[in-house]
Amino acid sequence: MIPLHRLTHPNEPPLYINPDLIQTVEATPDTVVTLTNASKLVVIETPAEVRGLIGDWRASIILRALEGRELADNAGIGQVVHLTSRADTSA
Repeated sequence: MIPLHRLTHPNEPPLYINPDLIQTVEATPDTVVTLTNASKLVVIETPAEVRGLIGDWRASIILRALEGRELADNAGIGQVVHLTSRADTSA
């Protein structure tokens, strides 16, 4: 989730948005974020800042996945085990 601040409430805690639900980000001149359900949010962040937040969020997910893979490899978890079919084992 990325933190965005509503234009009408800039000093309140941020609103956390799932970037996968963002359809468009426009500068009109205020930044308008349109979600896939047609909801619109006017935020204080610029479109470039929103894009940066989305990129950072996606990179953090990839990093966590890679770190998880390293932990699994070090623990011996997640190794590929080739199974044989019953026909192969009956011989």
